[in-house]
Amino acid sequence: MDRQELAAFLRSRRERIVPADVGLPAGPRRRTPGLRREEAAQLAFISTEYYTRLEQARGPRPSQEVLAGLARALRLSDAERDHLHRLAGAPPARAPGPSREVRQSILDLLRRLPQAAAIVTSAMYEIIAWNDLAAALMEDFSALSRRDRNLVRRVFLGPHPQGRRLYGVSDADGFARLSAIHLRAAAARYPDDPEVAELVRELHEGSEEFARLWDSHDVAGAPAMTKTFQHPLVGPVTVNCDVLDITDRDQRVVIYTAVPGSPSEQALRLLAVVGTQRMDVPT
Repeated sequence: MDRQELAAFLRSRRERIVPADVGLPAGPRRRTPGLRREEAAQLAFISTEYYTRLEQARGPRPSQEVLAGLARALRLSDAERDHLHRLAGAPPARAPGPSREVRQSILDLLRRLPQAAAIVTSAMYEIIAWNDLAAALMEDFSALSRRDRNLVRRVFLGPHPQGRRLYGVSDADGFARLSAIHLRAAAARYPDDPEVAELVRELHEGSEEFARLWDSHDVAGAPAMTKTFQHPLVGPVTVNCDVLDITDRDQRVVIYTAVPGSPSEQALRLLAVVGTQRMDVPT
């Protein structure tokens, strides 16, 4: 364990975090850059005294649980988390499950795409971030539970309002096959994660289609680059679909854009104004 380097690393990571990034007020009397020690300790679920001793190079070797808490509290990347483990004299632990934390730069990117609908999905196909246009095109994800924001669960188990599968998208069957393939790969990467195992079990028991696809053991599939959403207010919206892999987080950014000057572009512009209001439902 390199106590001096560990102390310096913790201090440097703590001081770079803007309090607002973790939901804390800046306050008029804040004299230290970034988080205070007691704030970092609270976010890591350890005592302030213990955290202070670590930053003063006086602490004992942290346990795996403490290191996981520090990595979460200080918003460390995978590379930084591994470095933290090495400084603490502990082998880097394999991520127990798919990451649900989205980098701030990716969240900023979503907000800077006002004419494109964009979402971020985890390795389990849970929608973990989205912009306003994506919510208008698909659904108000903020009103859903984590469980109901999972696209692979939705395509196989529903709900399917008015018989429309996965928001009436034209490639729903192809998406179902591809998502089963990707979920099998995720299950192999996270064999000890209970949420992944439970999702696979639920889908296998609840959907004959998923069971058939899962039991086929396919490991390759091509995504659709163009798809059409059947929107209840503006009708069909045809979009190009581009997927950007965030390798270090095992996440994907999915961006939907319409051809400039097309009726679908006009439909997206209308949805950007209307938002998630349901004007097709009488009040």
